[in-house]
Amino acid sequence: MPRSPKSIFFDVGNTLLFPSRRRILAPLHARKVVPTAEHLRALERRTKREFDVMMEGKTGADHSFWFIFYSHLLEDLGIDDENLRNSLVEATRMSANWDVIKPGTCEALQKIGRRYRIGVISNADGKIAEILQHCGIYGCFMSITDSGIVGKEKPHPAIFEAAMQALDAHPEESLYVGDVYSVDYLGATRAGMQALLFDVAGAYRESGLPRVESLEQLQEKLGI
Repeated sequence: MPRSPKSIFFDVGNTLLFPSRRRILAPLHARKVVPTAEHLRALERRTKREFDVMMEGKTGADHSFWFIFYSHLLEDLGIDDENLRNSLVEATRMSANWDVIKPGTCEALQKIGRRYRIGVISNADGKIAEILQHCGIYGCFMSITDSGIVGKEKPHPAIFEAAMQALDAHPEESLYVGDVYSVDYLGATRAGMQALLFDVAGAYRESGLPRVESLEQLQEKLGI
């Protein structure tokens, strides 16, 4: 790490919790269409790169990520159905459908939390605390900052500032860990924080940016 942080803030989606493909893709499964995990990871990498280019120079929120993702998916599958795409987008934007948690997540967060003050900063629908509680990791955090409650979404600096204020944290002593460069990395660094990409899909492997692909790798970077 460039400087040793005192506080670490985490994104939730595609960082701590992952989407329930079973529920979200149910309309596709009903058509006997089941995209492979590798196909979905490749689409995530492609969409992140496209979205980052589109977001260049913007500080306001943009909700087109999943629209782009599912447009590509349906095009790949040879399906032309606007209503289906819209239903997939809507289902993905529901916090309740992000409840897949990797084994060892709670234990890793508890270990990190013994050395650092940790919190959450998430673009969500005001219900992220409920999902964290449902998944058994709510108690790992000293603060939870949900855009649906704060009224500002990443990459706007106000949501990062609200989270730091909740922990009485200074920007230069704070680290943010999230999965989208244009939203998480740039949003945090513009707010004066350190940032690290949580890059499970490998979208940023060739970027030269600071990144990890797991909580285990994050612990190694932190020297835990």
